[in-house]
Amino acid sequence: MSGTEQKKQIGEDQFHTPELDAARQEIWDNGIKQRRRVLGDAYVDAQLARGSSEFAKPAQDFVTRCAWDGLWSRPGLELKHRSLVVITILALGGHEKELTGHTKGALRNGLTEDEIREAVSPPPLIETDIQMMHVMGYGGFPKGLEAFRIVGNAIEEYKKEQAAEQAKQDKQ
Repeated sequence: MSGTEQKKQIGEDQFHTPELDAARQEIWDNGIKQRRRVLGDAYVDAQLARGSSEFAKPAQDFVTRCAWDGLWSRPGLELKHRSLVVITILALGGHEKELTGHTKGALRNGLTEDEIREAVSPPPLIETDIQMMHVMGYGGFPKGLEAFRIVGNAIEEYKKEQAAEQAKQDKQ
């Protein structure tokens, strides 16, 4: 039986009722709002444009619904703490482009450069328990050094973008 025949047998229409489509749209709308809040419009617009092909669009839709509504909108962690977790994971994975975007998002979410660099664990843990240093220790020194390079560059880019935006507002 072909895939098309299987879809017909399963009842493809049952997955596209007006109610389900409205629910999916609401989840996507919530996700895109959160995604833009964290990463900024320019970054998100670029990601959506890169992922606009018929092949890639389902991946962008999935990320927007599942990661940005499903994970980033959950209660329990402030956005800046979520950002800290995410940049640590991205650093370990060596995901340069995402690490750059999420570092800027971490700054937008209220993390400081020192917190990103040092990420000191809150009391009562030992005050010298350094997260990015843990990236180097547990993820390997080359990954850790690369993460510092990427994060440092992202911080500098963010500062320049903020200064340009401020200068633009001052002219108005």
